[in-house]
Amino acid sequence: MSTSSIPFIDLKSQYADLKTSIDGRIQAVLDHGQYIMGPEVRQLEEKLEAYTGSRHCITVASGTEALLIALMALGVKAGDEVITTSFTFAATAEVVALLGATPVFVDIDPVTCNMDPALVEAAITDKTRAIMPVSLYGQVANMDEINAIAARHGGIPVIEDAAQSFGASYKGRKSCNLSTIGCTSFFPSKPLGCYGDGGAIFTSDATLAKIMREIRVHGQERRYQHTRVGVGGRMDTLQCAVVLAKLEKFDWEIAQRIEIGKRYIELLSAVAGVDAPTVGQDRDSVWGQFTVQADNRDAVLERLKTLGVPTAVHYPIPLHFQGAYKDSCRIVGSLKHSERAASRVFSLPMHPYLDVQTQQSIVKRLAEAVA
Repeated sequence: MSTSSIPFIDLKSQYADLKTSIDGRIQAVLDHGQYIMGPEVRQLEEKLEAYTGSRHCITVASGTEALLIALMALGVKAGDEVITTSFTFAATAEVVALLGATPVFVDIDPVTCNMDPALVEAAITDKTRAIMPVSLYGQVANMDEINAIAARHGGIPVIEDAAQSFGASYKGRKSCNLSTIGCTSFFPSKPLGCYGDGGAIFTSDATLAKIMREIRVHGQERRYQHTRVGVGGRMDTLQCAVVLAKLEKFDWEIAQRIEIGKRYIELLSAVAGVDAPTVGQDRDSVWGQFTVQADNRDAVLERLKTLGVPTAVHYPIPLHFQGAYKDSCRIVGSLKHSERAASRVFSLPMHPYLDVQTQQSIVKRLAEAVA
């Protein structure tokens, strides 16, 4: 691949690889015409249940909708609190605020950028209704530690925001099947993406699953029988068809992502001034983003742009500094690690079709940029 046209993600190569299957599955939907809740919806849910080991999968319109429906199913309402992280995409806190509840921010582990479990207990009050760690960049958060804290405090529900980590493993188990509820996104750039918006919710609690299925279709238990307030949160049949096709090669893609991540880390070990990510020994990362850190980030990014290397920043402003949340959140302790990470992080190209030569060139140009 020419380094003058390095893609940040490479959906074109993926489509070329899976074209026959993707086209065939889309055509099948066009032929039967069931664009809402067609047979592919349940087919995908069954395959995702088998993949994660979760008893129930509910496909939904987006990863954001997944988080919102999960909180609604738990009865989160105005006056309640949800403990989460400020160093994440806005959707994590957005769904809390939409229900009138308060996002409670604790700091991250500076090594992994995931929620620091040691800080969670001090944030719990009698208003706490859920704990929502984010499995950022594709590496699962320390779910066992967080689950144990939640259990000690009366069984507080734990929701894994796994928008970036579907396919990752943690102590031999899959992301999305590690807590009360797991939520993921099928946004096109995610490890498992569709061709629009989509997402899924996972749980092994049959009662919660029933509630979330009803919320997904405007709170209907059956047609025109509305047992609860809901949303229009269904995932389109066409999008489910695309994900079904992509699942056929998903294991290969995850293996490639893991290998490419390891190679990045090895290559970056020789680059002074760049902090490569660290992955825990008891887990892997599917590299939803491959995110490094460096001082003088903005200058480095400008130089990389001139050198033909595309980058992105995930995320430049912590949520406790955002106008929508800064006056309505609660902060527990210092968020210094979140603030420092936000000033230093940037993501490099990452996708399963990233060849060795291009990867070496990216790292070489990065070394030039930080020199």
